[in-house]
Formats: sequence, structure tokens, C-alpha cells
Amino acid sequence: MAFIVDDDHSRKKGSAELLVLAQLEDRPLHGYEIGMEIERRTRGAVSFQIASLYPVLYRLERKGLIAGQWVEKAGQRRRRYYKLTRNGRKVLSEQRRSWSEFVAALHAAGGLEHA
Repeated sequence: MAFIVDDDHSRKKGSAELLVLAQLEDRPLHGYEIGMEIERRTRGAVSFQIASLYPVLYRLERKGLIAGQWVEKAGQRRRRYYKLTRNGRKVLSEQRRSWSEFVAALHAAGGLEHA
């Protein structure tokens, strides 16, 4: 598999999708929870502004990789919870494999083991 490194926008878009899909692997979450979970799991190294997270969620839903459902709870405003679809799980697995290969290639070529 060859990687084209001059398409920064595509790589960033792909990383955002991977991060969002991974948060939904175990349970449905609403948008704010997804953003907070990404920030927690990356120890603050990655964070999403809500304005940039929702377009990712909408795109993934249009692609059929996640499914959203409005939920109303007493004393709270309604929230849209997202869950991973069967196709989303398949794409998440493929993206993990691709990213793993990409990171390994960067590690080897960039001498990151010495960093």
C-alpha cells in the first residue's frame, strides 16, 4: 500500500473519522461526549471544537457508518446519540489497519524510535 503524503486535508479528514468511529465502538454517545472522550483518550493532545465535530458526524451518518437517534431524558435537553453501524465497524477495522501501516512507515522512515 502506498501513501501520498501531500494530501494533508484527506489525511486529517481520515483521522477525524477514525477517532469518531473508535469512540462509538463500545456504546452510543452524543456529540459532546464523543469530543470529550477523544480529548480524554489522547490526554489532551487532540481536541475538537464542536463546530468541527458535527460536520464529521453528519458526514459519517450520510455514509451509513453511524446512525443517530434523538433521545429525551427528564430534566435534560434532547440529544442525538450516535452508534456504530455494521458497515461502520468494518470501515473502522480497515482504517485501523491502514493507519497502523502508515504510522509504522513514518516510524521507520523518520527514525522516530530515536525521538
